[in-house]
Amino acid sequence: MLMDPFFADLRRREYPRLDRLAEAYLDYTGSALYSDTQITRHTQRLKEGVFGNPHSENGPSRRSTMFIEEARERVLRFLDASAEDYSVIFTANTSAAIKLVAESYPFGQHASLTLAADNHNSMNGIREFALRAGAAVDYLPLDDDLQLADADTHLERNKSPGLFGFPAQSNFSGVRHPLDLVDVAHAHGYDVLLDAAAFLPTSRLSLRKVAADFVVFSAYKILGFPTGVGALVARRDAAARLTRPWFAGGTVEYASVQHRRHLLQSGPAGFEDGTPAFLDIAALSDGFDFIESVDANRVSAHLHCLTTYASARIEGLGHSDGSPLTEIYGPASRSDHGATIAFNVLRRDGTAVPFIDVVERARAASVSLRGGCFCNPGAAEAAFEFPAAKTRSCLDSLDASGFSIERLAECLGPGARVGAVRASFGIPTNRSDIDRAVDVIESFRES
Repeated sequence: MLMDPFFADLRRREYPRLDRLAEAYLDYTGSALYSDTQITRHTQRLKEGVFGNPHSENGPSRRSTMFIEEARERVLRFLDASAEDYSVIFTANTSAAIKLVAESYPFGQHASLTLAADNHNSMNGIREFALRAGAAVDYLPLDDDLQLADADTHLERNKSPGLFGFPAQSNFSGVRHPLDLVDVAHAHGYDVLLDAAAFLPTSRLSLRKVAADFVVFSAYKILGFPTGVGALVARRDAAARLTRPWFAGGTVEYASVQHRRHLLQSGPAGFEDGTPAFLDIAALSDGFDFIESVDANRVSAHLHCLTTYASARIEGLGHSDGSPLTEIYGPASRSDHGATIAFNVLRRDGTAVPFIDVVERARAASVSLRGGCFCNPGAAEAAFEFPAAKTRSCLDSLDASGFSIERLAECLGPGARVGAVRASFGIPTNRSDIDRAVDVIESFRES
């Protein structure tokens, strides 16, 4: 399989620390890696400029405001979104962006919540706001390939549509759920919250074509730097339906203690609590400049090649008696799949090696993998085929006596899988990184 030499050169120029430190980094769904160019430009900006709190009209404050507004424009450009239709609200991360919608959405008897079973816990947490408001909560199930099963029928069945939330790409399995679900949900009367955190690092999203009402992401997932900056990109008409349950510094035109009243600012400022992370937000443009300098189609082809190569290598491993050494979760076809592979290492008897053992052995070899359920219990429950009644009994018992992954595995019984190993790839990844990960997996081979 021929690899594009462009990416080898890019790795040498922008990510030399990987080879200098002999680190095979395969946790890009956890976080992207920043390029040298991004850090050089931002460091230069900080050394040469004076920047103040943007909630003022002095020179340094106005410079910070200018960078924030420039960053809003860059986010809209990156998402191919019109400023007439969408506004960009900066948050601390994806979770904070989701919470803004959750706490402000008009849930109730006539506005329910529907979620994909494949969702990060930050999305699952919305249900607590919905239940508190008396709204019905429903989940769209997953099939054996961890893809959404008959979503259209489930959405049509709901007689009190409200908010529908799903990920463009699973952070567990890498499955890409169909983006035309946005239009399907709209046709059934839903507002749509699209979690793009795992999708955007390796794919492009056009909000002119996929007109989700709310889109959320974290900057570090895409750009590597800065951390502590995320965004809620909201259709202006949808944002107008949100009612904030509180106010804070920077969100109000005025607040009166004497009269116990306040007036929220219009637009993004009414949702951005306190002083925004203005120095970090200033770094976004550097990151988008770098990402946009690399052709998106070229990146997609590069990562597809790497994922295909890794899948074939991992799936082809076996013990000396021919029994499989690994089990990969998700569809056999990688045609509509992100650069993420979730798998378990198996013993000859078919039981799984604890994921922590695999991750620890990888760490000793300077290979960065991630282990666990990846904060995605719905996908994990489907992948590991948790028996509902037994799982409920175990959770009831462990709630009272003390929960741990190890105790859950023990309660579920011999051979139970309660986590997996995840390898995910990014722009700097090469085949040598993948080969080193495969060497770690092969080290569990029984002769």
